[in-house]
Amino acid sequence: MDEGNSPYDPAEGDWKTLATFFSPTEAFLLRGCLQASGVPAAVADAHLVQTHTLLAGAIPVRVLVPERRFAQAEAVVIAFQRGDFSLPDDEAPPG
Repeated sequence: MDEGNSPYDPAEGDWKTLATFFSPTEAFLLRGCLQASGVPAAVADAHLVQTHTLLAGAIPVRVLVPERRFAQAEAVVIAFQRGDFSLPDDEAPPG
């Protein structure tokens, strides 16, 4: 990752919550889609939810993005929800 896309670049602004999930897996999937689209993203509270599973319904897992990338991230979320990042079920894996 180049320095301009570093998740710790202060020029990108403060981190804001883009989405919340009760499943850490869903949060990590969205983070991967965001990063693949060039948007720095981080997942917060996943380890807390995984450690305290009885509290999982009370502690959402957050996906965070820099505030200056928020509009771009929202477009990725819409594409994610629309299924643009999904893989076909009937296609054989490459190789």
